[in-house]
Amino acid sequence: MKNKLTQNFAFFIITLCTLITVLFLFSVIYFIFRNGYGVLSWSFITDIPRNAMTGGGVAPAIAGTFYLVFGAILFALPLGVACAVYLNEYSPKGFIVNIIRMGINNLAGVPSVIFGLFGLAVFVKFFGFGISILSGSLTLGILVLPGIISASQEALTAVPSSFREASLAVGATQWQTIRKVVLPAALPGILTGVILAIGRAAGETAPILFTAATFFKRGYPDGIMSEVMALPYHIYALMTEGVNPEKQTAIAYGCALLLVVIVILLSSLAIIIRNKYRSSYDH
Repeated sequence: MKNKLTQNFAFFIITLCTLITVLFLFSVIYFIFRNGYGVLSWSFITDIPRNAMTGGGVAPAIAGTFYLVFGAILFALPLGVACAVYLNEYSPKGFIVNIIRMGINNLAGVPSVIFGLFGLAVFVKFFGFGISILSGSLTLGILVLPGIISASQEALTAVPSSFREASLAVGATQWQTIRKVVLPAALPGILTGVILAIGRAAGETAPILFTAATFFKRGYPDGIMSEVMALPYHIYALMTEGVNPEKQTAIAYGCALLLVVIVILLSSLAIIIRNKYRSSYDH
């Protein structure tokens, strides 16, 4: 009887925590939707900013967000997967590897503004890339790199050892085993890390504050060495600068809603690819 009461109490607490979490999540989405829905229109999505950022649209900021996220994933994904493969499949177990893993985990908790200062010092100043898409993408890539490494390591660890042993038993080399057996089996887990990285790269403001973003730019970027407008920085600038706060606040909520939609679309695309690959691998 006592065990059953304890189980029921634990189930009640777990259910209550889940409901509270879902409530907060939908409250945030509802708040952004209610304040930003009235601003959204086709011209808002496709037009350039006008009238000192109090009219027109945010098309350059949407394009800039895509450029930065794509560049960050393009930089971080191969590096992160290669690092995870080395740490999980090749590196000897020992003190040094444990220190490296601890460092990667701690790096994931560093405030994002620190990454922004690092990007300013290294990419903007030292390498001379200037305030550009390239500097911002590299900075965002380093920001999401620890998450991709950790997710990839967990995915590789989850692959049963029997897969490796069976491959090696038929004469495959270790690299062939990793490339043709281990990585395909771990790919759905790796893509889960990419999904989380997309969300973080799209929503971060501090790393691009010093490396890529500009408040206003006429038209679209000319190349990867151009400054770029981005939705997260655009929201920050609208709420902290300018002389027409009423109009700017409404546009900021519209940008926030657009940013949420973009993150959901990008994440959904990655989830579809992950599920499709997982289905084909299971068959």
